[in-house]
Amino acid sequence: MKKLFVFTLLVFLSSSVTVIGQCDSEGLSSQCIPKLAGGFNFLKSYKIDGLGGTKDKVEYSYVFTKGTQYMINLCASGAATDGIVVSLYDSNRNKVASSKVNGQFISAIAYPCNATGIYYIQYTFDGSASYCGGSTLGFKR
Repeated sequence: MKKLFVFTLLVFLSSSVTVIGQCDSEGLSSQCIPKLAGGFNFLKSYKIDGLGGTKDKVEYSYVFTKGTQYMINLCASGAATDGIVVSLYDSNRNKVASSKVNGQFISAIAYPCNATGIYYIQYTFDGSASYCGGSTLGFKR
């Protein structure tokens, strides 16, 4: 009987434990969608979860089209961007835009595409407290 009680207690305790440190990047991405202002249309959302990896960067790629303007927004669980930096690289891996300008973090970058090709959207963490966020990509012609 004692073993059954201990087993039941362990099952109860393990089922009621809340995991701390999970990243709700999907929820944060959905918060970014309304921030696509100025006629930008929603294209895609991105999860920024540095907790699951090495905490140095998260990278995605997307084909940009010449003559289209793109906007990338950032949303974080902490204050403003929480030290998350988005950088955009062209197909040759040349940096063409960044959300860290003169040591200041901005929550969105706009990029007028001059050449169709694969672009790399890279998220890095510069003093981030949570390594967690969401991002959206929008476009307008």
